[in-house]
Amino acid sequence: MTTTRQMHLGALFFGAGHHLAAWRHPDVVPSAGGQIAALTEWTQLAEAAKFDAILFADNVGLPGPPDEVVTKNALWYPLDPVLTLAALSQNTTHIGLVATVSSTYLPPYHLARKYATLDQLSGGRSGWNLVTSGSDFEARSFGLDQQIAHAQRYERAREYVQVVKGLWDTWEDDAFIEDKAANRFFDPAKLHRVAHDGTHYKVHGGLQTRRSPQGHPVLVQAGSSADGQDLAAASAEVVFTAQQSAEEARKFYNSLKGQLAAYGRSHDALKILPGISPFVGRTQQEAQDKLEQLQSLIDPVLGVGLLSTFLGNVDLSRYPVDGPFPQDLPVTEGWQSRQELFAGLARREGLTIRQLYERVAGARGHWTVVGTPESIADQLEHWFTTGAADGFNVLAPTLPHGLKDFTQLVVPELQRRGLFRTEYTGRTLREHLGLPRPAHPATASHPARETVPA
Repeated sequence: MTTTRQMHLGALFFGAGHHLAAWRHPDVVPSAGGQIAALTEWTQLAEAAKFDAILFADNVGLPGPPDEVVTKNALWYPLDPVLTLAALSQNTTHIGLVATVSSTYLPPYHLARKYATLDQLSGGRSGWNLVTSGSDFEARSFGLDQQIAHAQRYERAREYVQVVKGLWDTWEDDAFIEDKAANRFFDPAKLHRVAHDGTHYKVHGGLQTRRSPQGHPVLVQAGSSADGQDLAAASAEVVFTAQQSAEEARKFYNSLKGQLAAYGRSHDALKILPGISPFVGRTQQEAQDKLEQLQSLIDPVLGVGLLSTFLGNVDLSRYPVDGPFPQDLPVTEGWQSRQELFAGLARREGLTIRQLYERVAGARGHWTVVGTPESIADQLEHWFTTGAADGFNVLAPTLPHGLKDFTQLVVPELQRRGLFRTEYTGRTLREHLGLPRPAHPATASHPARETVPA
């Protein structure tokens, strides 16, 4: 079986694995997520399997208090993701490099320069995963008592993206002529300084960095709330989302794709990649055993703490862990789409607090799929061919073991079915994703000048 349309695959690196108890697994090195040698190994595994990109999640603060929860959790992010990707770019050649950076606290100039630099260092493989910080512990890192309101965070993010794109377009592609005889390093007519006076940001100036090999680094977004979807429809090129079923994923897919036209964008301008946490075994029982081993290592304090964090620091410890999940919890200013997902899951299935954290501990609301390479490929193919996904973001339960299982067992099955590439056909992340290179606004009427670099 062959098809002209193929899946896109990303690999999320999250501590020692995405499962809440990954660091306690006997085969896992808990500190590996902070070691460049291990991160290089994992990235090269994904590149050998021809993944589109790797992704680092991030936050900007130490979770807690209470420290009783923090001491049991190895899932914060020990290294700066952009600096880490810069190092990894020197030991890889094709795979895309995506880092999460919040628009809430970093000035747009700093972000624009970091990603423009990463794109130069990697030869056009960088992507920015835009998030808005949704926790009070992050706010306290920046001198605030609590996080900025949800709607205001997204309002600021819209303006932030406008500023960043303007900075990325400081120079036209051929601005640097380096004419020694004429004593002209660049053509001043092809310099376009930003002069932005907005509601939230005032930026006058430009980047020293030449225009990115990709034109702009790929813009990724992960919010699934109404505000998040609107921001994604306006500006994102890849969206990571958490969905529990093909039906829910199709509903989200159609809703978000349906909003693109309002911004003058085509259906294919945005790729939607739901997260999956795969437990792969050569038999169904082997896969189930891998899941149950990790589930047995979950500390109840940490499980309740995980839910409390995603629910906007609502304290669930005051409820009986084996009692029903409370349905009267307030909607907070935190991760609203995840709050809705968790509450809806508990309501539909009548879950207790313990049952709910056991359900989400492996993937934090993403889809957990357990089976053989063939059965997992069947399910991914179903989502992909029935309009629920353009591909998937793989959240390995443990690293590198879960990633090896997927790349060595599931990927060959997808390739056999013609659903995934066997070789890279381009060098940039945009080429992997089938996304056009954005023309500079000053030359947009001359598309012949805006070819993808070799």
